[in-house]
Amino acid sequence: MSSELGDFLKARRRELSPSTAGLPDDGRRRVPGLRREEVAVLASISPGYYTRLEQGRRRASEPVLDALARALRLSADERAYLFELSGKDAGRPLRRPGRQVRPQLRRLLDDLTLTPALVLGRCTDVLAWNPPAAALFTDFALLPRDARNFVRLVFLDPAVRALYTDWPYMARACVAQLRMEAARDPHHPRLSALVAELSAQDPDFRTWWKDHRVAVRSAGTKDLRHPVVGELTLDWSALTDTADPDQQLIALTAAPGTPSHDRLRALHALHALGAVTSARTGPGVSGDGRKSARAWAQ
Repeated sequence: MSSELGDFLKARRRELSPSTAGLPDDGRRRVPGLRREEVAVLASISPGYYTRLEQGRRRASEPVLDALARALRLSADERAYLFELSGKDAGRPLRRPGRQVRPQLRRLLDDLTLTPALVLGRCTDVLAWNPPAAALFTDFALLPRDARNFVRLVFLDPAVRALYTDWPYMARACVAQLRMEAARDPHHPRLSALVAELSAQDPDFRTWWKDHRVAVRSAGTKDLRHPVVGELTLDWSALTDTADPDQQLIALTAAPGTPSHDRLRALHALHALGAVTSARTGPGVSGDGRKSARAWAQ
């Protein structure tokens, strides 16, 4: 964890120019960004103290973390990430829940008959989904359980990757959200395996993971190009289960009266008739494929 904190502090100070921080620039910098001594001055701490923080040899108090967040011009998400990293207690048992979706969320998915929705667990594992989500993204039931991971599909599945009209923007946001999760439990075996796999197979993921960008998964907009119904602009919201904060229901909707709203309804109708099951399999799939799209993750 100490190395994660140090890497994060270094990444943020290297991005901050002296002029942005209100400091003079002598033009003799060997590397971009602020020097450690300059961050220390801005945060009103000693250079030696800040150096030990970056090296993982010192823990910071909340006032110091606040001062560093201001000095480095951190966003709200980045500040939260900084506190997550610094607040870890190695002696505290980490809760590592299983990968079973709660029954209440299953029933809610069943009730969302026209709205694509899925449940994400830790590390963006896809725990459950409804038929509209299978028609929109992919037939998750046809995937091995370990492959049912949203970030993994965004990077490694060609059909899912092709859905996004601005794939780099979407993919980078996924990495930032995964990085935020890593602050809570950086040594989670599932997370370590996922990061290792994606780093080995995708150079973009490897680069963006090292950037230490962070973001909270809460709400946004997805611009998609579905192979059957065409372009879709969908608003998504993440609803956290208060009984198990590691599980989130992600629902995608379109404003009534818009082409995207009509196309979502058309996709649902085609899927119900067996004309389409997912972006992966495309149109003209047999009824067996339609049945598997309704299956829940076991």
